[in-house]
Amino acid sequence: MSAAPPPPEGGRHRRLIIEAAIGLTARSGWSAVTMARLAELVGVSRQTVYNELGSKTVLADAMVSHELERFLSAVGAAFDRHPDDLVEAVYDAVRAVLELADDNLLLRAIASATHGADMELLPMLTTRAAQLLVQAKTMLTERVLGYGPDLTADQIAAAIDLLVRTVLSHVMQPSDTPAATADALAWVAARVLGTPARPRLRHAATGG
Repeated sequence: MSAAPPPPEGGRHRRLIIEAAIGLTARSGWSAVTMARLAELVGVSRQTVYNELGSKTVLADAMVSHELERFLSAVGAAFDRHPDDLVEAVYDAVRAVLELADDNLLLRAIASATHGADMELLPMLTTRAAQLLVQAKTMLTERVLGYGPDLTADQIAAAIDLLVRTVLSHVMQPSDTPAATADALAWVAARVLGTPARPRLRHAATGG
């Protein structure tokens, strides 16, 4: 007996279903997510949900992929906004990611692979946490190289590893506002990457 074909990637209701599943997981946990409940939330038939996603396992993978895409898109957009200022790009990227993660339980669960995660989701989150680390470091390496820092490849790799792991730790357990943390890590980036430090902003005081 042949395997069933995979569900379509770009169905009309796919994104709405994924977003509804993410919201329901954040509110009530993964065990509360059912195809019937998602159909009710989105306003479609249960068969439509199955047609778009195929199974709950496929849905879980799609949810995680959706959040990883948002994470990496936020980083990429920050660097696009500052093509001539590496430290400002780092500041903007860190702040964007931390603001995105501020009330995003799924993204925090991916970052930690355990924090707040249902046991049913844990194996997938563990795998995707490793993927997130690799993808973020790969993207940042390409971006940073474009600014031409006077560092060896090994030095750049070490600096990026430090920054990415530190950001992910703040995603899991914030210790200050996104702006204040971004200020601090931008200062670190300036020191480590050998670029001029950005003027110290007053985000820590204003929260803005």
